[in-house]
Amino acid sequence: MPELGKPTPFDHQLMFFRKRVDRTILHCIEPRLIHDSALVAAMCHSTLLGGKRLRPFLVYTTGQMFGITHNNLDAPAAAVECIHAYSLIHDDLPAMDNDNLRRGYPTCHIKFGEANAILAGDALQSLAFSILADVEMPDVALCDRLAMVSEVASASGITGLCGGQSMDLCAEGKQIELAELEKIHLYKTGSLIRTAIRLGALAAGVSGRAVLPVLDRYADAIGLAFQVQDDILDVIGTTEKIGKRPGADQQKRKNTYPALLGIENAKAKLCGLYKEALSALNTLAIQSYDISPLQSLASFIIQRDN
Repeated sequence: MPELGKPTPFDHQLMFFRKRVDRTILHCIEPRLIHDSALVAAMCHSTLLGGKRLRPFLVYTTGQMFGITHNNLDAPAAAVECIHAYSLIHDDLPAMDNDNLRRGYPTCHIKFGEANAILAGDALQSLAFSILADVEMPDVALCDRLAMVSEVASASGITGLCGGQSMDLCAEGKQIELAELEKIHLYKTGSLIRTAIRLGALAAGVSGRAVLPVLDRYADAIGLAFQVQDDILDVIGTTEKIGKRPGADQQKRKNTYPALLGIENAKAKLCGLYKEALSALNTLAIQSYDISPLQSLASFIIQRDN
């Protein structure tokens, strides 16, 4: 058991990959855009100011599992974080979730204005694809790089987070069934988590593609678990811990796991998803893959308080 307050090996690994992907993103932004502009400031504010970098972590650790070096994984890790940042900017807009805090800081449209926030999100989305197309992946085959582009496009659009966000907006103020709620979040939250894992596997080519079905099982479980814990924290969390206003989902009459199941059953759901994630990983362990980083991430997701 780690000492209270003492960083764990997982914490160190998370920080290592956060610093690495942040350097890559900044390196990609600097030569492409006009400096000292509100657009650049808005992009950096929303991408580099706080955040756990769980999606880049998944790219790096999945790729590592197949023996892929970090320099081959920097581009997909940066690309998936740019897509994630863009989605948060747009989610926070007045026409969407209308939030004024993100990671303990003013949301992009509060700090830079709605027009700059929209443009920053748009620019980060296109930057993600520029990174996948242009940044070196020295040992990744062209066909696998193209597959990465397709994965990110699918996760970003109507079959991914945009589709999920649309379903979520349509469901506001309505009573929906649990199966429909899970479908929303498999699109809205789960699609980008699943894609992060698939990007790491695709970097390995044939060996990575061979275990994509097992990795998808793991990804779907932790993607839903992440959302269930988010919903729980919206009920029991504090602004200081979660970095945004708690209770917002209830005020907007959103469908959440605690609202549909009750808080205790939502916690039971979380435990079930954790077990499903570990079951998928055990299939990989039998094939002698090092699953320990992905195990640690699953534990982190269900235990996190922000």
